[in-house]
Amino acid sequence: MHFSIPETEVRSGENGSTYVAYNIHVNGVLHCRVRYSQLLGLHEQIKKEYGSNVVPAFPPKKIFTLTPAEVEQRREHLEKYMQAVRQDPLLGASEMFNSFLRKAQQETQQIPTEEVALDICLSNGQKVTVNILTSDQTEDVLDAVATKLDLPDELVGYFSLFLVREGVDGGLTFVRKLQEFELPYVSITSLRSSEFHILLRKSYWDMAYDGDVMDNRVGLNLLYAQTVSDIERGWILVNKDQDRQLKSLQEKGSKKEFIHLGQTLKYYGYIKFDPCITDFPEKGCQVIVSAGNNELNFHVKLPNEQMKEGSFKVTRMRCWRVTSSQVPIANGTTNSCSSSKCEVKLELAFEYLMSKDRLQWVTITSHQAIMMSICLQSMVDELMVKKSGGSIKKMLRKRHNGSIHRSDSQQAVKSPPLLDSPDPNREQIVKLSTKLSSVSLRGISASNSANDISGNDFHGNYAFEGIGDDDL
Repeated sequence: MHFSIPETEVRSGENGSTYVAYNIHVNGVLHCRVRYSQLLGLHEQIKKEYGSNVVPAFPPKKIFTLTPAEVEQRREHLEKYMQAVRQDPLLGASEMFNSFLRKAQQETQQIPTEEVALDICLSNGQKVTVNILTSDQTEDVLDAVATKLDLPDELVGYFSLFLVREGVDGGLTFVRKLQEFELPYVSITSLRSSEFHILLRKSYWDMAYDGDVMDNRVGLNLLYAQTVSDIERGWILVNKDQDRQLKSLQEKGSKKEFIHLGQTLKYYGYIKFDPCITDFPEKGCQVIVSAGNNELNFHVKLPNEQMKEGSFKVTRMRCWRVTSSQVPIANGTTNSCSSSKCEVKLELAFEYLMSKDRLQWVTITSHQAIMMSICLQSMVDELMVKKSGGSIKKMLRKRHNGSIHRSDSQQAVKSPPLLDSPDPNREQIVKLSTKLSSVSLRGISASNSANDISGNDFHGNYAFEGIGDDDL
């Protein structure tokens, strides 16, 4: 998850006074608006709980009204502070930090706490309606769904809630996995579009864990529905003979046998992403990326219309990063973002061990770059747990005495940050509206070359350290 504060707002307060609000974005989408005093209060609480040596530096208070330049400087410092707290395995997982974000999200969207009905989609298209509070966090909603389905507590952690977008053709685009710092009802409501849904899907990659799930009737049905759906969507490849066998098993109601056969098929358990662009093996190639089996699979269309397929193992990725930039929306003009509407361009770049002595950067330009990064990180988490002899149950986040604790592997491997590169030469953009006195947007560099790396631009992969000559 990437936290940023790309903009500030001058808003009207009580008695006609004004104040500066800092807009906190998660993965490029507005999560909440907060005042400096609120973040200062959070900082003081964290410092009191964890000590001054653990907490990152916080921008100091000012006696006089801030100038626009000072507001911009404070915005930059607050952004770095939020990113540092989130990246810290102790602070970022603390209930203190997450509850602050949940409360701020609810206040920003102005949704009161009340009982509501929320629809959760299953892989087979059916919906489960749960009665929750608007202030219920992700774990609470997941527990409510499990209770409604009669899924045992020990299996709840094998599943997660995902925010997805359904296209007019019925295709699914995975936006993100819902996190502990957000309120699912508020998140889905704030999007104000019927295209978005919350989907229940298994949250692990290693098919060896399927056995744990299939031992339970409800778990078996959920896994069966997901396998059938992935086959129907074309995410799992099936030839005519396999299709005939699968249909025969379906007619017999042999769900376990159906899944066992599915496990032998290509791309079983993979998540398929929307078509995007890559620079491998050549710049500007169209590619369909799938994530699964501890790899990113590429189905590339070369400039000569030839199709090529290949895979990049996560254990051979030395590091990866996600970068963002703002680019003008194509409208036949050459206007800059300061004079036309812009869209966010996301890129995932990873440094890959092509041969024993050769590392090469591979870049994917996709609006799902962050989701791809999350997939890579969760694969690394599973590999590290397996390497240490642990179990997936210990890897999963569990609430303990009011706080969420990460496993040792999750503390050792932080999620790669999304890095925004500010362009100091770009003028600030100012928007006017009836509600806001002014909005200043930070310019973001359009240059995100994977060959130009600073010390903070990438995150190491702990699973890479275990590679030996035999793996090559």
